[in-house]
Amino acid sequence: MTKTLERREKLRVELIQAAEQMIASRGLAGLKTRDLAREIGCANGAVYNLVTDVDELVLRVGSRTLHRLDEALSAAESAGEPSPQETLVRIAIAYCDFAAENLELWRALFEHRMAANKILPDWSVNDQLQLFRHIYHPLALLFPKRSQEELSITARSLFSAVHGMVALGLEQKLVAVPLPALRKEIAGLVRAMIDGLVARAG
Repeated sequence: MTKTLERREKLRVELIQAAEQMIASRGLAGLKTRDLAREIGCANGAVYNLVTDVDELVLRVGSRTLHRLDEALSAAESAGEPSPQETLVRIAIAYCDFAAENLELWRALFEHRMAANKILPDWSVNDQLQLFRHIYHPLALLFPKRSQEELSITARSLFSAVHGMVALGLEQKLVAVPLPALRKEIAGLVRAMIDGLVARAG
């Protein structure tokens, strides 16, 4: 790699890190390329020599967030008893804790909207889909007779239920719930859903 390319890559990393810090402190709406350019010491127009557009920049930050979330969920998987139900409970609580600790970056994952004619790049789609393995594997142990497609649908349904509780529980304007209470409610929801699915399967 030439020195020019090395400098460009270094500046690109700095841009993404600066964008991450800006979103974490200001929220997605506070992301301004002019401020980012000043932060990393380049011209405003030079930002678009480092990333294609703001969409790519937000997705790159999102990729970093998803990788850290992946690490948190992996740690939760191995942090207690190996029963599939309790593994799913730990994963759900870890998701809640991660959202609470990284609120603006977590919100940005869901607030960002690309233009209708733009397609998510494969690397971004893959980052998102990889996370579902944390839910899929315990479900596969609980329901060995279910097809891959059925397990995938159940995994998404379980995620949607937990995500909805986290999103509403952490919303500070309307129905904010104290974090210890929210964690307890999420654990109860996951156990109830799994108990119900197991009973129906039986």
